[in-house]
Amino acid sequence: MKILLVVLLCMVLLSLFSGLYFMYKDKGKSRRVVNALTIRIGLSMLIIAIVIFGYFSGMLPPK
Repeated sequence: MKILLVVLLCMVLLSLFSGLYFMYKDKGKSRRVVNALTIRIGLSMLIIAIVIFGYFSGMLPPK
């Protein structure tokens, strides 16, 4: 469970930096920035859902 969360966080960072790269490269002429940020939002929502599920199922114990 924890490995999955770390992988998803790395994917969020990758999407964030790809959006930054596309923003500078395309200068607003394509939708690649919007697509990268949409993926980042979807991954972030997935991470939140996994953390909530892990907490209530006991896989991620509170500290």
